[in-house]
Amino acid sequence: MTVPPDSNRRDFLTGRAAKREIRHAGDEIADAILDEPQEATAPIAGDTVRLETRAMGCGWSVILNPGAPRQVMVASDAFDRVRDAEQMLTIYRDDSEIAGVNKNAAERPVSISESLAEFLSKCSTLYRETHGCFDPATGRWIQLWKAARDENRIPTDQEVETALEQSGFQHVNLGDGSEITFERDLLLDFASIGKGYGIDEAAEHLRYEEIEAFLVHGGQSSLIAWGTHGGHDGWPVGLKNPLFTDQSYATILLKNVAMATSGSNIQYFRHEGRRYGHLLDPRTGWPASGLLSVSVLAPTATEADALSTAFYVMGLDNALKYCDDHPQVGAILVPPPSQGRHLEPHIRNIDPELIHFSSNIS
Repeated sequence: MTVPPDSNRRDFLTGRAAKREIRHAGDEIADAILDEPQEATAPIAGDTVRLETRAMGCGWSVILNPGAPRQVMVASDAFDRVRDAEQMLTIYRDDSEIAGVNKNAAERPVSISESLAEFLSKCSTLYRETHGCFDPATGRWIQLWKAARDENRIPTDQEVETALEQSGFQHVNLGDGSEITFERDLLLDFASIGKGYGIDEAAEHLRYEEIEAFLVHGGQSSLIAWGTHGGHDGWPVGLKNPLFTDQSYATILLKNVAMATSGSNIQYFRHEGRRYGHLLDPRTGWPASGLLSVSVLAPTATEADALSTAFYVMGLDNALKYCDDHPQVGAILVPPPSQGRHLEPHIRNIDPELIHFSSNIS
């Protein structure tokens, strides 16, 4: 339940925002502060202070333990870092840095800031490590599918093939890191990683200002949890049931780690009796399938955001192998139920004692 606007400030300053649910209407992440009835051993959230804003087209929150008034101003300043990230990465403003790149890099080298160069270098690493399952140079076919959905149709094979010819991060040349060129007429789109980057920027500011415990979430499916809360060794975070999205199926205790969740059980459309999810496979240009939801734990929200999409695309076996090769990355992978309606999550690199499943999980 979102706090009504006229009570935001009062609840925020007094700490009465405690135990109010933060409902995520997007992918499968549930209440960032969970107060629904759970198993007896599941951790329960205590009093919290929350500051909210909108950026990158969605709601953002910084959630704190009650404390000194100074932390309210620090949290407010953290949102400025989010807006700076948005100004660098958004494709919806003509004056953003990436808009200039998209407009000119296929014709000539474009000088870029140090921040953008570091971000693109991370994108390049994730692209290689996921064998192209994470690919931010796929804006052309993202536009194609959005247009087709608006026209109540699916793209033709030829349209997909044409969009794929104008896609692929392998056609991005970062040079010495101070400039960028495209080998094809590409369109960079950071929908699957930009909010994670914004979360990391906000968290960096909070840590720099010596805020010892906080939770930052943005984009309805990504967050970072730092420090401890309510007598627990971390922050209790709920996961929505990917089959029944009005229910929670687990609570996980997070400390000094980021988490992002991807799935297509909410964002999808139907055409001629068939359902098409919004998560597209960069290698084919068609919607990915095979998993109900993916939750990734990683040291940074940038990584967690990108990898949750990549794992959804690459499927169960390859996602598990990635975790085996990268022990700092954990995952909860939920395939469609094979028998009955019980979910059977596959877990890698996460301490089982930190996850508390509801009774309807087999």
